[in-house]
Order: sequence, then C-alpha cells, then structure tokens
Amino acid sequence: MKRSEINKILRETIAFLKEQNYALPPFAYFTPEEWAEKGHEYDEIRNNMLGWDITDYGHGDFDRIGLFLFTIRNGNLKDPNCKKPYAEKYLISKEDQDSPMHFHWNKMEDIINRAGGHLMVKVYNCGENEELADTPVTVNLDGCVKTVPAGTVLRLLPGESITLPPYQYHEFWAEKGYGPCLIGEVSMVNDDTNDNRFYEPQGRFPTIEEDEPPLYLLCHEYPAAKD
Repeated sequence: MKRSEINKILRETIAFLKEQNYALPPFAYFTPEEWAEKGHEYDEIRNNMLGWDITDYGHGDFDRIGLFLFTIRNGNLKDPNCKKPYAEKYLISKEDQDSPMHFHWNKMEDIINRAGGHLMVKVYNCGENEELADTPVTVNLDGCVKTVPAGTVLRLLPGESITLPPYQYHEFWAEKGYGPCLIGEVSMVNDDTNDNRFYEPQGRFPTIEEDEPPLYLLCHEYPAAKD
C-alpha cells in the first residue's frame, strides 16, 4: 500500500468515527515526531501493538479485500508483567470489503455491529486438517445458541453480535447498499503475529511504499522508547 492511501484512509476513518460519535484515546493522534520523543511510559502501547492498523492482506486492493482496525487495549502473552487477559478493538468494514476466511487457535472474540450498516458473517467449523468442514456450526448470537448449516451467512444489524470461539472459521463484510459498519471486537488477548490461521495464505500487515510522510504511525511502526 502507498503511504498516501493509508493517510487517506486515516482521514476518512476519523471523519466516520466522529459521525458515529465514537472517540479515540489521545495516543491515536500522536504524530511521528511526538512518538520519537516518547519514553518507556508508553511501552504498553508499543509492546501490545495498540493503535492504528490498516491491512489489504497483501492483495493491493484495499476496497475489495481489506480492513481498518484500531486496537484500544490489549494484553501480552509474552510479558508476565502485563496482567490484562483481554483486548478491545474498533474495526470498520466497507460495503463488500472482504475480511478473508480465518480462525484463531487461541483467541475467543465477540464481534459486535456497533453502528452503520449490516455486518455479514460467514461461518464454518474447522476440520481435522484445518479445512472448511461440511458440518453444522453452533453459533452464539447475543447469548442465543443455535445450529446453522456449514457456510451460513449471518446478518448482524446494529447492536447485534456473534461470539467466535477458537477454531471456528469466519469471514465478514458490510452488506452492499447499507453503508459501512463500525464493528467492535471484545476478546481474549490478541496476537496478530501468531494467532491468525487464514484458509488461503494472506499477508496480515501491509508492505508500505513511502510516497509521502505518514500522518500517524501504524501499530507495528513505533520507534523504540527514548531513554
């Protein structure tokens, strides 16, 4: 992705969040120059990859296959001093913008349609060899447990949610014609480096072409703490 495209997405996202009356924490707006001066008091943000996260999954076509994320809080499985066993994110999915089929080996998560359009979620069980199993899927929708056929697409309206356990494949997008979705994710500790199993190989973090200065740094770009 070009840095200019990332900057454009950031500006659009900030405007959309303001329209939905959702505010971000102060560190969201630290400039690269400010990050260069920050000390170890901000290590939780650095080490746990809080903040802006934009991915095209390596396809180079963000509007078709991609996702915006902002991690508000997160624990760290590698840091015994970090006691948080949970994580929280905002996600934004555009109309027909696919977040590809995947599951998590360890993380259970609630995906919540916070505001905007209709969130579409396709679900499968994971087979013995991590294939898409052709077996009925047990889903939990706002505390209501039901069984649906493999490959069912569930429609979540604003305020509705689904609980996704480990090893349950899922793919999601905002339904065309109803606008983008502001999505909440409340989960166990999030580890995007090691805990994503995509059904088809995908890149998780973008390769960035620096065609202009960054507006804000992404969660994997923070400089080391200033001593």
